[in-house]
Amino acid sequence: MSDIALSVRGLTKEYRILHNAEKHNRITDAVAHSVKSLIRKSEVETFKALDDVSFDVKKGEVLGIIGRNGAGKSTLLKILSRITEPTSGEVHLFGRVGSLLEVGTGFHPELTGRENIFLNGAILGMRKGEIERQFDAIVDFAEVEKFLDTPVKRYSSGMYVRLAFAVAAHLNPEILVVDEVLAVGDAQFQKKCLGKMQDVSRNEGRTVLFVSHNMAAVTALCCSCLLLRSGRSVGHGESQEVIRSYMDNGNAGIGGVFEPIMSSKNKELGFVKAFACGGEGIPASSFDVRHPIELVLHYKVFEKITGLELSARVERLDGTAVFTSMLSQGSPRDSQVRDPGLYASKLTIPGLFLMPDEYTVTIAAHVPARQFKVLDVHEQAFQFKVEETGTVFSRYGNGRSIGAVMLSAEWDTLTITDKALTWKAS
Repeated sequence: MSDIALSVRGLTKEYRILHNAEKHNRITDAVAHSVKSLIRKSEVETFKALDDVSFDVKKGEVLGIIGRNGAGKSTLLKILSRITEPTSGEVHLFGRVGSLLEVGTGFHPELTGRENIFLNGAILGMRKGEIERQFDAIVDFAEVEKFLDTPVKRYSSGMYVRLAFAVAAHLNPEILVVDEVLAVGDAQFQKKCLGKMQDVSRNEGRTVLFVSHNMAAVTALCCSCLLLRSGRSVGHGESQEVIRSYMDNGNAGIGGVFEPIMSSKNKELGFVKAFACGGEGIPASSFDVRHPIELVLHYKVFEKITGLELSARVERLDGTAVFTSMLSQGSPRDSQVRDPGLYASKLTIPGLFLMPDEYTVTIAAHVPARQFKVLDVHEQAFQFKVEETGTVFSRYGNGRSIGAVMLSAEWDTLTITDKALTWKAS
């Protein structure tokens, strides 16, 4: 019996882009345009979201799918979940597929949480009795018992994702497909989901496909990775090797400048640029270990926001978290209100703090007073390198033996008297 859970061969997905589309405010304009279209051909451009992608995934394997925004990750998952069809190529699935894609996919908004659980089970081909046996586990995992009989259109994005993941994971599909939608949930729930995905793979032998920009989560969960770039597969193999290739080849953009390919879907705020620089304000990707580093975030506010919080999480390339800093820690008054407009906020990391190494920066904007609502987030948005330029750390041998950071703290030395056992400065 084959140990393959899914097989993809030559998968291609093309979209047609019309360049002479016009808006019509009157019926006569629409009719006139239709007549013109019969005479003049529309200018059509073909865009390949996926281009000749091939790979296999074994039963019980956890495959991480990584790449920048626009690389084709979500398109691939939609094809595997049978939400959209490929232009060409073949997909062979050996088992049922449970999917958790973007918020809003998979549930009927007018139905209650309870009704959607049974609906999804029926779609997977499960009998009512099978669904009922898993029902309590789904509700406990999602923590939405009080809202089971409320239409899901009333749910917050966090509640929706909790229930959607619980349904996808507990209704026993042979293949579980999870997009980066988990970023909507809080940190505790994300950890809970990662544990569940690990459990269904190791203990239940199910296959998991996991898309994420969180390289630490991918490293911890996935035994192998598929790297997509501009719709093509450019790497497939052991997780750490593929992740290293991803981080070393343009993940952060030219000169360490991050500019989102896709703007934030949130109508209140969106990041437009982020980068690291020295005191002169010029974006750079390499810094002297002795000098301060500035992390600059440019963002646009579309609607007035009260209680805005920004955060920057710095990690090593292996996913080890070094530190997280919040805007309110450095300037609490500055984080209260933002009127519509374009803003730039800056975090300064002192010199002789970060060890010589390579780092990534995850940026986020949220409102703690509104159940920590996430306005925009970009995992591993950009990266930079701290270099040893003298003997600051080299005299200690392997810099990593010191730790993640070098803290410039105050030291004092005291002597203990033999008789009184009192402390006196030496």
